[in-house]
Amino acid sequence: MTALARDWSIGLVGYGEVGRILAEDLRAQGVAVAAYDLKLAGADAAPLRAHARQYGVALADSHAQLAAGSDFIVCAVTASQTLAAAQACAAAMRDAAFYLDFNSASPGAKQQAAALIDGAGGRYVEGAVMTSVPPYRIQVPLLLGGVHAAALAEKIKPLGFAARVASEQLGVASATKMCRSVMIKGLEAMVIESFTAARHYGVEDAVLASLAETFPGIDWEKQGAYFFQRVIEHGRRRSEEMFESARTVRDVGMPSWIAQGAAERQAWMANLADEGVFGERGAPGFARSSDWRIEADRLLSHLKESDA
Repeated sequence: MTALARDWSIGLVGYGEVGRILAEDLRAQGVAVAAYDLKLAGADAAPLRAHARQYGVALADSHAQLAAGSDFIVCAVTASQTLAAAQACAAAMRDAAFYLDFNSASPGAKQQAAALIDGAGGRYVEGAVMTSVPPYRIQVPLLLGGVHAAALAEKIKPLGFAARVASEQLGVASATKMCRSVMIKGLEAMVIESFTAARHYGVEDAVLASLAETFPGIDWEKQGAYFFQRVIEHGRRRSEEMFESARTVRDVGMPSWIAQGAAERQAWMANLADEGVFGERGAPGFARSSDWRIEADRLLSHLKESDA
């Protein structure tokens, strides 16, 4: 493996929103980037292939092909694919290649993934992305964990990664992420539920005024619009993250009522988005309304039609 990360061949497992942002920022620095995504074999492949052509990203035909050609792998897939992706990459990893697990999975899942990668001669590092990626891009706050975390942090900081080591013990970084998600993704689910119900009863302005009085530091109008957008567009990924958060809570020995409920609400919204309730997927207006009321009205209209 070359000494400088800038000279590495970097492989991205997952070419969704996060993968494409990383690809853009790495390619802007002249770093060689390849990517693989399960969607490359499906009907949604065209936008991914167009993006790869635009930014000079090589597309692999499989996890194994990507792993075999990469000095450093960043895995950014949905939480449910964490172990499957690690297993598929482990089969063909270069000796001592770094594997950064960006996925929003529980400490237990990260430990299982580490066993697969380290067992194949790779160097597993758990990563916990601590806020939304798009505003920060490659500089999103990132916690690293594991025995190889410090070595990787030193190498990738020149590329723009805002990484710091949480612990040499696997699970600490992901536990931080998962416990935070109970609050953040749980709040998203509560806003969807509260604001939509308030809209139905015609009391949304009174509810927002009361929230503003109790929490004056939050712009609830703006926050509501943002939450609706993110949940409609990325509810599937968020629901899987919340199911992992629920697992994290259960592993403590405590019932995961809040996290589990939030996961189910996020999944419910994802199902409705897939059905086209909020507009045709990929259409210009899809989940991009600056007014959460528009999305709530679409939801209420669907519910009314379903009951008819």
